[in-house]
Amino acid sequence: MLRTRGKVAGVLVTFAAAGLLAACGNNDSTASSTPTLKTSTSAAAPTQTLPPVQVPTGEATSPQPAPETGAPERPEPVTPSPGPSDTTPVTGKDQVFLDALRKKGITPSSPDIALTAANYVCQGKASGASDQEIATYVNAMAGSDPAFDPQKMSVEQAGKIYIDVASTTYCNK
Repeated sequence: MLRTRGKVAGVLVTFAAAGLLAACGNNDSTASSTPTLKTSTSAAAPTQTLPPVQVPTGEATSPQPAPETGAPERPEPVTPSPGPSDTTPVTGKDQVFLDALRKKGITPSSPDIALTAANYVCQGKASGASDQEIATYVNAMAGSDPAFDPQKMSVEQAGKIYIDVASTTYCNK
């Protein structure tokens, strides 16, 4: 019973303190007046000047420039490492799809990218995905290929080629 009374009393004291602080506080700033655009005519208080600092002659040296080196440092050239090797074997169906893409003007940098797009097209059509949804993802895959050249064709056109070629040469084959 005492624990309940203590908790209730503590909660009441907390609410009372919060209410008191909220009621007594306001949005006034500590400034006593607002600034005006008029210039003041009162004289400023005189400032005190300090005597100049004397530096002993032994410690006073002029800054010297850093010693120059013969040639600026250059990082060593990085030899390009070979990318991941294409270990995925290309089947006959895969090769027919890749050849059809090349005939339409698309040469993927890796067969994996093109085959992933083709698999997505086939799975999307099989699951009943909308043509717009399939096109959105295939456009993204086609545009992310490092070999894709936006000067040659638009991403949408490349995506349409991927979808058309996959539908005719890859799906259900």
